[in-house]
Amino acid sequence: MKKKKREEGFFRKHYSLSWKYIKESSVYILLMICLLLFGAFAALLYQPPLLVEAIKAFMESILKDTSNFNVFEMMVYILNNNLKNSFFAMIFGVIFGIMPIFTALSNGYVLGFVAEKSVLVAGPSVLLRLLPHGIFEFPAIILALATGIRLGLFWFSDNKKKEFVKRVEGSLRVFLFVILPLLIIAAIIEGFLIFALE
Repeated sequence: MKKKKREEGFFRKHYSLSWKYIKESSVYILLMICLLLFGAFAALLYQPPLLVEAIKAFMESILKDTSNFNVFEMMVYILNNNLKNSFFAMIFGVIFGIMPIFTALSNGYVLGFVAEKSVLVAGPSVLLRLLPHGIFEFPAIILALATGIRLGLFWFSDNKKKEFVKRVEGSLRVFLFVILPLLIIAAIIEGFLIFALE
């Protein structure tokens, strides 16, 4: 019984600290949302042929890789892909936050491109069908990017060593206790939805 209470206390403590760090990162979260939206709007206004071909090739490779997957395999694929992208975008944010900024802009661009093409093919209502795919995934990715850019800005603090340790701990805690659960839920929902919409 005491062991169970200790475990509950452990998770409650770190979950609470995770949300405290997230609240302190609100400016960075807002910045990442703005960059994602900017990337999406850029896709609507400017689509150079080389970039369009690269996106199409990327999408086709994903469809080819997952064409014979069952629901469980699709969930694992989505989770693995999102975990790697989120984690590396966060950790490599240590290089002055460059990676999270690039990831936000590129993801926003691809999102805008795919949304536009989907609307042209199936009409505006398709966006409502696509919405559940990102309801957990996008918040998780935005949090990873926001904590990543906050991590990278430790270079500009007075006490760099102290801030680096604090921001690494905060980022990893948020990843384990908030981002990871969101991505697991997202993978389950997306895996089922992909098969349901076929």
